[in-house]
Amino acid sequence: MTLPPGAYRSWGGLAAQGSEIVDATAWIEQGAASRGPVLAYGNGRSYGDSCLNSGGTLLDTRGLDQVLAFDRETGLLTCEAGLMLDRLLDIVVPAGWFPPVTPGTSFVTIGGALANDVHGKNHHRAGTFGSHVRAFELMRSDGRSLLCAPDINADLFAATIGGYGLTGLVTQVTLQLMPIGSAAMEQEILHFDDLDGFFAIAAASDAAYDYTVAWIDALASGRHLGRGVFFRANHAPDFGFLPPSAGRSLRFPVTPPFALINRTTMRAFNWLYRHSQPRGAAPRRVPYRPFFYPLDRIRDWNRAYGPMGLRQFQCAIPMAEARRAVEDMLRRTLDAGEASFLTVLKLFGARRSPGLMSFPIEGATLTLDFPNRGARTEVLLAELDRITIEAGGRVNPYKDARMSGETFRASFPQWRDFARHVDPGFSSDFWRRVTEG
Repeated sequence: MTLPPGAYRSWGGLAAQGSEIVDATAWIEQGAASRGPVLAYGNGRSYGDSCLNSGGTLLDTRGLDQVLAFDRETGLLTCEAGLMLDRLLDIVVPAGWFPPVTPGTSFVTIGGALANDVHGKNHHRAGTFGSHVRAFELMRSDGRSLLCAPDINADLFAATIGGYGLTGLVTQVTLQLMPIGSAAMEQEILHFDDLDGFFAIAAASDAAYDYTVAWIDALASGRHLGRGVFFRANHAPDFGFLPPSAGRSLRFPVTPPFALINRTTMRAFNWLYRHSQPRGAAPRRVPYRPFFYPLDRIRDWNRAYGPMGLRQFQCAIPMAEARRAVEDMLRRTLDAGEASFLTVLKLFGARRSPGLMSFPIEGATLTLDFPNRGARTEVLLAELDRITIEAGGRVNPYKDARMSGETFRASFPQWRDFARHVDPGFSSDFWRRVTEG
């Protein structure tokens, strides 16, 4: 079928233009026959245009949603690539297992997690999602179905993990889960007053805690620039499983005619958020869902950014330049008069992903998001790109909607090696933008 206007979008609000929608199962059964370039579409949680294929074919994978095998003794699980992480959690957590790496939302497909090689709050311990993938099946546009593993079709295995869905259609994934004692987390909350406070707490916490992340008050300035709240946690030991519910889910009702995120609303929110987090509180046990997926309780929360959507920026900076570069980015954001609602800072560890194009590098990662205000926003994001590249860092492709080809190539100098493995029948708006422009 031809894509209705606006039906398939990225989370940042971009819509595929003139795409044909084909059920992935039907595409497989027809021997990969299609017109024009194709691209797998999971649940549209990529922020930019890496999940879009305007003028081509989108393969809707959400019908590929079955668990094919689950060994409850070893934690080895094989599932179809369209299975939602949210459903996988409902299956494996009561059995005492957990995804070794999870992003900040459970509304992603397993194939999407592989294609983006997602990271989580435990990168310093576990690396990326791809580090725990044991094998997958990949269907190429010539109709071949290939088993890929570290020792089988190894080049395609490396290119597909973090390969933006460009090497073919992943149909099923074998993943090694990690054992847990309960569905609860033992969480500790710490406040810090500036960036030096963050880096001191982060360095100490990464040695003792599996999960670490900080929220930054992006409107703080002067001696409080970079102040925020640090969250660190481990899986709680066995004491009986808590209900995994985070409470009743709410839906953001409509897309307002203008962005609700601005400096006035953000100043009030930041004050309330900081003061709602207890100071000096002892560690406490919380269910895992509100810890890992706090925004999943508000369905369609991206609507708050208004009809033009949002632009998210994420960078990774080597540790030697991280402190200076993060401070510079926060200052530039303040000077531009912008307000980032979700400003997140954490440290990446040294564990390397098997993925050729995986985003994380050892150092610090800063994430900001902004209402899309057109040229004004583009100017700021280009400046953040510049600071990142000059610091020897990289910009995250699956959070991006506008980086230049120059920025992409500087971020990933190995891109030509990767391009040799791109399926000639696959493409995306992102790939054409950064390689053909």
